[in-house]
Amino acid sequence: MQKTALTKSRRQIFYEGVHDGIPIALGYFVVSFTLGIAAKNAGLSPLEGFLASLFNNASAGEFAGFSVIEADAPYLEIILITLVANARYLLMSCALSQRMAKSTSAWHRIFVGFDVTDELFGIAIARKGLLNPFYSYGSYSVALPGWAFGTLFGVIAGNVLPEMLVSALSVALYGMFLWIIIPPAKRDTVIRGLVAVSFAASFLLTHASFAADISFGTRTIILTLLIAGAGAILFPIKEKEEEHAA
Repeated sequence: MQKTALTKSRRQIFYEGVHDGIPIALGYFVVSFTLGIAAKNAGLSPLEGFLASLFNNASAGEFAGFSVIEADAPYLEIILITLVANARYLLMSCALSQRMAKSTSAWHRIFVGFDVTDELFGIAIARKGLLNPFYSYGSYSVALPGWAFGTLFGVIAGNVLPEMLVSALSVALYGMFLWIIIPPAKRDTVIRGLVAVSFAASFLLTHASFAADISFGTRTIILTLLIAGAGAILFPIKEKEEEHAA
């Protein structure tokens, strides 16, 4: 009888996660459709694009990965740039792990950490009390397929649509990244300055003769580490500011 009650409780929590994950899944489908265009340009098949998004649910990380794949970069470079672009999810996973009961097994913590994104982290961390892993499983069960199938259909569309339309859709992903950085840049002069520095440094390394032998992926890794590291050291976020942002 106790086991049945426990199972029912987990099922209910799982469905709560499904309920909260549906809007995220719909948004993911739209965004990852444009990501599928980038995957097509990198030479990935629909199945390869689907699997890439299924095992790496991250817009910036995947776009960086697809970009270096398109540039015919070595495997090590692809791994490093994906790791750097997705590094923030390590911190989010640790934060979610601290919200779980001490008795939660390591396997549950690993599986919850598998699909941590900004949006899924947000709805999980906002729940009151201890976090039950089955809530995250519920939200993942709809959000992850939404992301993966969006990429799949994006690759298919890139293969059948006219080249002019595919080129136009490729720009949509850059619009998404601008939408991500413009609001915080408008509010914070530090972020605005770092964005400007990153644009200028990227342009410089792209056209400078001394960086001609440096691949696209290596340039991205170097700039990400240097600019993000400098921003964290020179302009640390104080604890009160973090609480206010939360």
